[in-house]
Amino acid sequence: MIGMGALTQTAVQRAGRVQACVVLLMFGFSVMSYFDRTIMSIAGPGIMKEFGLSETEMGTVYSAFLWSYALMMIPCGGLADRLGPRLVLTGMALGAAAFTALTAWAGKPGLGTYLGIVPSFVVIRLGLGVFTAPIYPTCARMNANWMGIGQRGRVQGWVNSGAGLGGAVSPILFSWMIARYGWRISFLLAGLATAVLGAAWFFYVRDRPEEHPGVGHKLPDVPAPRRSRAPTPWRALLADRNLQLLTIGYFAVDYFEYIFFYWIFYYLGEIRGLGASESAIYTTLLFLTWLVMTPVGGWTCDRLGARYGRKAGLKMVGAGGLILAAILLFAGVNAQQTASAVGLMSLALGFASCSDVAFWAATIDVAGTEVGAAGGILNTGGNVGGSFAPVLTAFIAARAGWSWGLYFGCLMALAGVLTWLWIDPTRKIAVRES
Repeated sequence: MIGMGALTQTAVQRAGRVQACVVLLMFGFSVMSYFDRTIMSIAGPGIMKEFGLSETEMGTVYSAFLWSYALMMIPCGGLADRLGPRLVLTGMALGAAAFTALTAWAGKPGLGTYLGIVPSFVVIRLGLGVFTAPIYPTCARMNANWMGIGQRGRVQGWVNSGAGLGGAVSPILFSWMIARYGWRISFLLAGLATAVLGAAWFFYVRDRPEEHPGVGHKLPDVPAPRRSRAPTPWRALLADRNLQLLTIGYFAVDYFEYIFFYWIFYYLGEIRGLGASESAIYTTLLFLTWLVMTPVGGWTCDRLGARYGRKAGLKMVGAGGLILAAILLFAGVNAQQTASAVGLMSLALGFASCSDVAFWAATIDVAGTEVGAAGGILNTGGNVGGSFAPVLTAFIAARAGWSWGLYFGCLMALAGVLTWLWIDPTRKIAVRES
């Protein structure tokens, strides 16, 4: 290992380029993860017509992914700490690629001939959820291994922003692919792209900078310890007040965000009275706002942390983003002009995504040796909150109107703000160091 004082400017620049490539690959995983999980909703209407499926049956297919995704998040996060992010993300990519491609054989002829159409699609979506579950906890582990504390916010911002790009691109690109190649070949091509990304990750990335042939030394200001082979200290993690508060707050964040994922297209078309093409364009703009503002949130976390201290910086972005998100969504619901409403709602989702990054950055900071497991706990809480959003929003809207369904999302965001009163990102979880 090269001593810190012996590092040349060339070595530092070379290491910086490798770090950038690692971040780019994680961003690519985030994009493909959201692309692979959302394209079923694009193909869904055609599949329903081809096989005569009802809305309830197709809803079951859509939900299957979330069941296994949420269930496997915590154990997969622990696996990243034990085996390292290189192997876990490689397995994730290849597994997700396989189940995305297998979707092409879910109907008839194919697996549907033997299991039935709905059960075959459900089985494949469950498999996709299992293999997708490690992505964000494992990327958080990679962030801790490769980045200094002052870089982690912006890196996590770039990783999370890939979800916005994947969500924005999938309606346009996959619709074009289906029109040109049909839904079966389109799923095969999506699976192939994911597998290629997984192979690039395996051959290029190493778990730590000193293991990478392009770096070969420990980077300054990267305090993350090596992974441990010891069992994950689940009791200490689950009992930690910081992680409990972060998970509760992230429950509220994902509830707010999932309203947009599941209902904004419907709201714009059916409640605001837009056509399908206009609704698609405006929905894409919402996710593009996510794409832009998520890295801005990460950069702001690091900048404010450097100026006012890490604790104050994360609190300002985490709490401030949710306050602004609630205010902007409330204003958007009450805006008379559709363009104004969409602009305000886009900013609401954007500021929520800024807060999203602060929760992840704080979790990385407090987790010590157990970033993957802690990230799994955080993301499980978030996805549980997200799973309530589509059902509860519709329930409230059916009884009190769509405005109140969205107002409840504002209240959830404000509830998430309260957790930042007690969160201390500078206090690490009391688990062993290795």
